[in-house]
Amino acid sequence: MEDYASFGSRDHLITLGLLVFARGMDFLSTWFATPTLALEANPLAKRLGWKRGIIFNVLLCLATAHWPLAGLIVVTTSLLVAARNFKSAWLMRALGEVDYSMLVNDAMHRSSRRSYVVSVLGETLLFGLVGGAVVLSSEWPSVPLAVGMGMIAYAVAVAFYSLLAIWRMWWR
Repeated sequence: MEDYASFGSRDHLITLGLLVFARGMDFLSTWFATPTLALEANPLAKRLGWKRGIIFNVLLCLATAHWPLAGLIVVTTSLLVAARNFKSAWLMRALGEVDYSMLVNDAMHRSSRRSYVVSVLGETLLFGLVGGAVVLSSEWPSVPLAVGMGMIAYAVAVAFYSLLAIWRMWWR
C-alpha cells in the first residue's frame, strides 16, 4: 500500500469507491434510524443537517481518497458506525424518534451511572483492544493496520458520544 495515491490511480479509485460506499452506509443507516436527526449523537452532524452533511461527506471522500491508509481508517470506522446504527434502527422506527428517546432516557434514569459507564467502557475497551492487537501485529503501511486503527477510532467515538450522552443527562 502506497502512502499517497495520485488522482485517478488504481489505489485512489479503489479507496474513493470504498469511502463513498462506507460514508453512504453511515448516512443511510443514520437516515433510517433518525430521519429528523433527533437521535443523532454527533452534534456536528446534527448541526450540518442532511444537505450540508452530504457536501461535507463528498469533500471528505474526495480529500481522503488520496491517502489509502487514512481512507481505510475512515472506511472501517464508518462501516462499524453504520452497523451499530442499523442494530437499533428497527426499534427507533417502531417507536418513533421521540418515544425511543423517552425510552432510553427512562432506562438511563433507572440505571446507575456506574452501570452505564461500565457497560460503555466494557464494550469500547474490548473493541479497542482487538483493534490494538491488529495494529500491533501489522506492518506500516498495510490494510490490517488501517482496519485496526479504524476499530480503535470506532471504539473512541462510541465511548465519547455515549459518555457525552450520560453527561448531558445526569450532570447538566
